[in-house]
Amino acid sequence: MPTTSPRTLQPRKTPVQERSTATVDAILQAAIQVLVSVGKERLTTTLVAMRAGVSVGTLYQYFPNKSALLQASLKRHMHGVATSVDRVCKEYRSASLLTMGETLIDAYLSAKMHNVKESAALYSVSSDLDGLAIAKAAGARGRRVVAELFATASEGLTKDPEIVATMVMAALNGVSRRLLEAKSPERELAPLREELLVLVRGYLQTCIASPPTEQE
Repeated sequence: MPTTSPRTLQPRKTPVQERSTATVDAILQAAIQVLVSVGKERLTTTLVAMRAGVSVGTLYQYFPNKSALLQASLKRHMHGVATSVDRVCKEYRSASLLTMGETLIDAYLSAKMHNVKESAALYSVSSDLDGLAIAKAAGARGRRVVAELFATASEGLTKDPEIVATMVMAALNGVSRRLLEAKSPERELAPLREELLVLVRGYLQTCIASPPTEQE
């Protein structure tokens, strides 16, 4: 499969004003919608500009080609997932370990599967957009903030928080990938979520230093 030069994937410029940021957001959302509608091969910058309600010239002010546009859309999507995880990690500091795990599962899957068609479409083209490098960077960030969260668990841990975070995030990523590759992810989401809860709860139970004094 032909690869795209990293230079050609870089945006032309970064929006700094509120109006410019809104324009870029509209373009990126339009790119995802067109991708879902017609697929990568038929997607053009003209179609995206029309969907976003901007001129092709305006689009080219920010993105040199459709590969750069799609990569920016992928990064935006993954940033949204990371933001959801970050929010949980801030809100649930010092909670019980099981509460942390369950809340992480719900936040991650809700963000990842909020729009299954869009998520699946981006996943299907990620290998052409340096998706592995983007995923590695996002994964490292996610493990770091989750490890910091687990380190505050009310019961204390018997294991290194970084190891615990790595195991939990690996389980989340595995289920997410299965859903994105499934023919009917909407049908599999609920049952897989339940099994993921069982898996993560069981693992986290082995990491608790002392039982909680009261149910949270």
